Amino acid sequence: MALKVLSALDSARTQYYHFKAIIIAGMGLFTDAYDLFCIPPIMKLIGRIYYADKGYEIPPFVISTTLGMALAGAAIGQLVFGRLGDTMGRRRVYGLALMLMVMSSMGCGFSICRTRSCVLTSLGFFRFFLGVGIGGDYPLSATIMSEFANKKTRGAFIAAVFSMQGLGILASSAVTMVVTKIFEHVTNPDKLDTPEEADLAWRIILMFGAIPAGMTYYWRMMMPETARYTALVEQNVLQAAKDMEKVLHVSMSQIEEEHVTPPRPPSYPLFSRQFFRRHGRDLFSCCTTWLLLDIVFYSSNLFQIQISHSFEYPR
Repeated sequence: MALKVLSALDSARTQYYHFKAIIIAGMGLFTDAYDLFCIPPIMKLIGRIYYADKGYEIPPFVISTTLGMALAGAAIGQLVFGRLGDTMGRRRVYGLALMLMVMSSMGCGFSICRTRSCVLTSLGFFRFFLGVGIGGDYPLSATIMSEFANKKTRGAFIAAVFSMQGLGILASSAVTMVVTKIFEHVTNPDKLDTPEEADLAWRIILMFGAIPAGMTYYWRMMMPETARYTALVEQNVLQAAKDMEKVLHVSMSQIEEEHVTPPRPPSYPLFSRQFFRRHGRDLFSCCTTWLLLDIVFYSSNLFQIQISHSFEYPR
């Protein structure tokens, strides 16, 4: 029965495949953080290239709009891909989100325009769809890790997955510094000069985000669907047993053919009265705390330059 599969997963000892799942799911969040937080220094580069007539300063409204496009896409992507993950499966939809991130990262770099209005418009367009992919990756990465983990270490494994965001932020800063330093060394410009090659530097930094996303896509397609989804949603207990026996080396031979169909869980519409009675308090508490966290987390990382300037140069 399905409960036997879930019980075996919950009691499985921690092994190599759990750590492999942490890396694969964590690389998704690593890529999310890289793509989201590499943009502030890039906006400074764009200002040096396309806003020479305005003292190299991009208007605050333009900066806020460009930075906010990815966040707007992420809000939509979480709802869309989260729902698709429940209906189509975590594995398939996670792959779609990663491919959207790969194509959008490349699109950000291949903005062939040379005027500032065209560059910022195309950049905002591709950043929006990049955000949709990032938004899809957030809930799916956490869900995949949660469904692969055992009961004892589930919280620690999910925390390890989300900790990859910190590495993604560090990587975005490191790649930006390395790429700009290489271009500075090659072109040897005057301190007050912005060489034409700088227009290539910010594109490379953005396209670099496609590399970890592409690698994660390949690794994720090598993993089976999570056993909890296969057993409970697809109601294929034997396939779930075979998948987990293969990757987690958990013996599930006691599951018989006649026990393939598990009992159906209670069914009620999303956001119905019964839904809110069962999950409303937990959903509200989680959403509220995460909202307060994200206000500080994203605003401080995305607008750090503007915040620091307001203290350095008070008006």
